Amino acid sequence: MRLHYVVVGAGPAVVLLHGWPQTWLAWKQTMERLASRFTLIAPDLRGVGLSQRTPAGYDKQTIAADIAALIAHVAGGRAHVVGHDMGGKAAFLLAHLHPDCVERLVLVDCLLPGTENMDAAHGGAWHYGFHMAPEIPELLTKGREHAYITAQIRAWSYRKTAVSEATIAEYARHYATPGGMAAGFAFYRALPEDARLAASFTDSTLSMPVMTIAGRHGVGARLEEAARRQARDLTAEIVEDSGHFVAEEAPDFFCDRLARFLSA
Repeated sequence: MRLHYVVVGAGPAVVLLHGWPQTWLAWKQTMERLASRFTLIAPDLRGVGLSQRTPAGYDKQTIAADIAALIAHVAGGRAHVVGHDMGGKAAFLLAHLHPDCVERLVLVDCLLPGTENMDAAHGGAWHYGFHMAPEIPELLTKGREHAYITAQIRAWSYRKTAVSEATIAEYARHYATPGGMAAGFAFYRALPEDARLAASFTDSTLSMPVMTIAGRHGVGARLEEAARRQARDLTAEIVEDSGHFVAEEAPDFFCDRLARFLSA
C-alpha cells in the first residue's frame, strides 16, 4: 500500500489523520503552529489525495493497519496519534488493535465506530445513509464534486468561512479525479463492519492517555461520553465557537490544547 504523507518539524512524532471530505491539507494550520515542537506527519488516507486508490480496504481495521505501517516506517514504531472524523474512527481502532504504536491518542470531533449516526430519524446525520447507498451518490455528485464538498463543509462548520475557498477547491480537485468520490464513500460503506469490530472492544480499556476535543456545534459532549467508557486516563475539551472542523475553525485554541496534552 502506497501512502502519500507530508512531514514537517522536529521533536516527538505526531501522526495527523484527516476526515472526509479532506486530505492531509486539513492539518496545514496545525503543522505551521506546532512544527517547532513536534515532528508532524500528515498522510492522505488510503484512496484519498495522492495515496494509492484501491478497490477495497476502507474498513477502519485496514486503515489502522496502514497507519501502523506508516508509524513503523516514519516514526520508529511509536507516535502520538490525532484523528478527526473518519481519521478519528481509524485512530480509535488503531489504539485498540496496535496499542504499542500509540503514545497518546487524540480524537477530534468524531463519533466512535457504531451505528447511531446512520439513522437520521433518530438524530443521526443524513449524509451517512446517502454515502452508504450503492452507486447513487457517485451518480448524483459526478461533475458537482466542488459544489457538494463546499455544501458539506459549510453545513458542518459553525464558522462558515474558516475553511477557505482555496482549500475546498484543493479538496475537490482530488475527489473529482476518477474514483475519488467512490473512495470517499467507501469509508462510509465500511461503517457497519467498523461498528461490529468496535463492539468487540466494549469491555476493553485504552491504556494510553486519551484526549477528546470537539466543537460545541459539532458532536459536542457525545465524544467525551463515548470515550469515557474505555479511556483509563481521559482529558476532554469542548470548543465553544466551533463546529465539526475544529482544527480550522479554532486553530489557536486547538493547537494550544493539543500541545499541552502531548507535552504532559
